[in-house]
Amino acid sequence: MTRTYHWTDEHWLPLMQLYLRKPAGLKPVYSRPMVDLALELHIPPRELFARMCAVANLSTPLVERLWRKYASAPRRLARAVALLRGMRGFGNAGEFYRGVAVSETFERDFRPIGGLDGVIPVMLVLTLDLYFRLAPPTMVAQTPEVAALARLMRVDVQLVVDAMAAFRHLDPYLRKPAPPAGPLLDACRDVWRRYGGADLQELASYAGQLKEYFR
Repeated sequence: MTRTYHWTDEHWLPLMQLYLRKPAGLKPVYSRPMVDLALELHIPPRELFARMCAVANLSTPLVERLWRKYASAPRRLARAVALLRGMRGFGNAGEFYRGVAVSETFERDFRPIGGLDGVIPVMLVLTLDLYFRLAPPTMVAQTPEVAALARLMRVDVQLVVDAMAAFRHLDPYLRKPAPPAGPLLDACRDVWRRYGGADLQELASYAGQLKEYFR
């Protein structure tokens, strides 16, 4: 089931505020501020990026009017955004999407996995991308690429190693013995179901964008 995204004129204001954040300009799709705003508004980062391009190009008369009013008045814009955020229902999925079919996909990818402190599904997507780049004997903590990914995500390298062990079990070409059952295996199974059969170039491109979230 897909979502009909509920965009309103008021949404331009926090998006414009983010665009104007130094250094002013387009922000990477999966940069942390962009994802944070996407989670607040319940609108996917890619959709926000498309709207941000409209801000950059002043694509509509409304955007032009808002730009003239707020671009050189950051305090006025901050007050307007603060007022919006104080409104009941702003950024609240229950109020905002009442009666609208909702399928939380991107939100779930950035929410903590139960039972795994500090781990979110996109970390496992990055791990899966690296999994497809390595031979099984190199899926160990001593491999530079494995250690580098753990540093990027600010997690213990053993998490990356354990996730790769789970993927080796889930990989139909390997079918290694199952690691201990638990939340990590369940989360890896979900990521494998969604991306295990994906085009590897597309997965690599997506993973490259996701890395912005951790920088």
